Amino acid sequence: MGRGLVCECLGASACPDGAANGTCVTQPGSYCFVSVEEVLDDNGLVVLDRTAGCMPPDESGLMQCKSSQVPHQHPKVIECCNESDLCNRRLQPQLAEPPPDVTETPGLHGGGGGAAALLVAAALCVALLAALAGFLLLCRRRRRAHKRPPSPPAPLPPDVSSGSGSGLPLLVQRTVAKQIQMVESIGKGRYGEVWLARWRGERVAVKVFFTTEEASWFRETEIYQTVLMRHENILGFIAADIKGTGSWTQMLLITDYHENGSLHDYLQTVVLDNHSLMTMAYSIVSGLAHLHMDIFGTKGKPAIAHRDIKSKNILVKRNGQCAIADFGLAVRYVAERNEVDIAPNTRVGTRRYMAPEVLDEKLDVSNFEAFKMADMYSLGLVLWEMCRRCATGDKAQDVEPYALPYAGLVPPDPSFEHMHALVVRGGARPALAARWRAAAAPAALAALLPECWHADPRVRLTALRVKKTLARYHADTAVKML
Repeated sequence: MGRGLVCECLGASACPDGAANGTCVTQPGSYCFVSVEEVLDDNGLVVLDRTAGCMPPDESGLMQCKSSQVPHQHPKVIECCNESDLCNRRLQPQLAEPPPDVTETPGLHGGGGGAAALLVAAALCVALLAALAGFLLLCRRRRRAHKRPPSPPAPLPPDVSSGSGSGLPLLVQRTVAKQIQMVESIGKGRYGEVWLARWRGERVAVKVFFTTEEASWFRETEIYQTVLMRHENILGFIAADIKGTGSWTQMLLITDYHENGSLHDYLQTVVLDNHSLMTMAYSIVSGLAHLHMDIFGTKGKPAIAHRDIKSKNILVKRNGQCAIADFGLAVRYVAERNEVDIAPNTRVGTRRYMAPEVLDEKLDVSNFEAFKMADMYSLGLVLWEMCRRCATGDKAQDVEPYALPYAGLVPPDPSFEHMHALVVRGGARPALAARWRAAAAPAALAALLPECWHADPRVRLTALRVKKTLARYHADTAVKML
């Protein structure tokens, strides 16, 4: 370094020749400094004494500048610089604030400092433990949230039901799910498993969905919670909820329990008479007509198409009527927006019951009437299954064994190609037995079937039209189970 620095000097002890203030010049490599120290004035009061100047050449400037880091009998702080002339003018050293519980009484510094250190250490330990506990709790909640599927749709205020047919209020539904006691498994399917359970002493059915069927659970819950959905021929909805821990999740749908099971199982063991056939057929058509109908008003009901009508999705009630179930594929028509609400779902309907336009991939998904007409085709096949199990004749009762539609013409689990070749290209339909014309109920249904499963959807009868036609046969028949 060529020359020393010019530094500001304050105080007689810091300025050359005892001057009160001015400047001084350091030796090459030395420092300018400013120090602040507490001193006693002539009246015995503590005041701050500020000094500035050049570091003496015979002392180590660096060590002098670090002297603030060691204790002094009287508080003192010093700052140094060497980057430019008069650099110490900008220095503003500040004395550190003493701890509130530390006094300046000589002889007490050592004990007071130790106690303060212990208090600080204890506080830090408590803070660290609290932070660790909070972090672990947050991680646990995030892990649970990550594994929890979406909540049931359209939550309602806890004290409000969503209307006729929508089940219990949401919070009550979750309470019901916690109170359910599983009894035994009564059926399995592609979607999951059905259990007989008990709730408040009553028997209920609990449908437990596979985790892969989340979209079906969500859609079915959404449909069941539709305003004005309740109808005596639609399966009664009680509650829906999601149960689980960190390692497993169950999606539950809780409904009324019907001990007779599905129509598919019922027809295999029970032979129908005219009245029971008409009672069942009329109830199924009534439920479907209610689904297809839209109700306008402040709390109206949208029109709904089922999309998977089959005998396995219809339950037989104790009074001989039926109830339509399984709405995992249902679609709604929103009249206000003139749009079809189709939920995203990888599931498809049952191929054996698919309408020709569905098999041919020509169904207009933007036209809600097309979905209703596809339901009517499937309904025709279900009515055909029922007609086969209705006995005719006076003494020698004639009845066909139970069979699925197109049994013997396609494999037990037919592919799209099998059904397309038979129904679309071949134009095949189930055969109508000649004996059905001998009894009123099967004859009435047999007359309607060709118009239910017609190849042209525009020609098919509506559910309401079929209901009105069957109404006049329904009133005068007598009950008889063989």
